[in-house]
Amino acid sequence: MTEISGQGGLRAGATAVVAEAYAFACMRCGYGWEQSYEIEHHVDGDGRTFVLYVADGRIVPSPLNRPTCRSCDGHVVRILRPGRVASARDAAHRERRVPAAGPVEAPWTPAGPAALPQDTPEGPAPLP
Repeated sequence: MTEISGQGGLRAGATAVVAEAYAFACMRCGYGWEQSYEIEHHVDGDGRTFVLYVADGRIVPSPLNRPTCRSCDGHVVRILRPGRVASARDAAHRERRVPAAGPVEAPWTPAGPAALPQDTPEGPAPLP
């Protein structure tokens, strides 16, 4: 998700702010999380452009360069589009309707070979 915020809420010297969100999944421990960022575009004194990533009001390293798991500090982290972690959590917590297990009732047939259906020229007779 990318949104350009234009000039509103810029830090000193920023020319534009782009809002982006990412989902992350650690391949080491399985932990997943999501984070939104404001990406501020700046121009330094020599005319070179650079960006600052801001999360929760603090400047943070780019989440695209060697992301770190919040749970195990591992660096084998997959970056996903936003909403993937939340949708996986929702699916895991959703109630699943599974039919109750119980005894299976077999149809009753009278004892003895005379009571069983006889074969017909078309094939075996259907069971009652």
